Amino acid sequence: MDDKAARVSSMFTAIAGRYDLLNRVLSLGMDMAWRRFAVSMCTNDNSSLVLDVATGTGDMALLLAERNCTVVGLDFCPDMLDKARIKAARAEHGERIRLVKGDAIRLPFPDSAFDCAAIGFALRNVTDISGVFREIARVLRPGGSVVSLELTRPRPPVLKVLHGIYMWHLLRYIGGLISGNRSAYSYLPESIVEHITPEEVRKIMQDVGFRDVEFHRLSLGTATVHAGEKI
Repeated sequence: MDDKAARVSSMFTAIAGRYDLLNRVLSLGMDMAWRRFAVSMCTNDNSSLVLDVATGTGDMALLLAERNCTVVGLDFCPDMLDKARIKAARAEHGERIRLVKGDAIRLPFPDSAFDCAAIGFALRNVTDISGVFREIARVLRPGGSVVSLELTRPRPPVLKVLHGIYMWHLLRYIGGLISGNRSAYSYLPESIVEHITPEEVRKIMQDVGFRDVEFHRLSLGTATVHAGEKI
């Protein structure tokens, strides 16, 4: 495991217990609406087999299960998967979810196994974005869809400045206070600033074999959803 992967794994292990609360607080309650939008673009077939890459505590997987999809949720952090198992056990459609420990860059599944794949809030954390999308393309059937949800920065200069103030001051302080892990919520704004642009993500998706790739900026550009179809 390289340095970044080890840092990310350690960070998510440390904050797993407060992860959902922090998502709601720090996104000002918008994170579930973003996920619902992403899920709405993933598949229109309620019999689909869907892979949720970097499932975390399972929020995306649960939304997919509500649409009567069969879902395989994958994550490399056991503590996050433990939280997802508890939530799935309590959820009405939780029996549709199977959780697997694994790495997004080396998916432990055969070729053309899934109808759709989703990945939420994870591209900033991986060491090889092209490799992740290449693996997702491998495990999707031809014509299968992929959707990615990620935190991004607004484009208008004034909004970018205000967003920066929020990230570097309020978000770091509140996140550190609630989680008890200040380094994790120093990493978050760093990862957003260093992340590639939506246009660059689209180009990578096209290069590894997705067509009709589109992206949608949500909440003034603070989150972005990409969607495409495997050739």
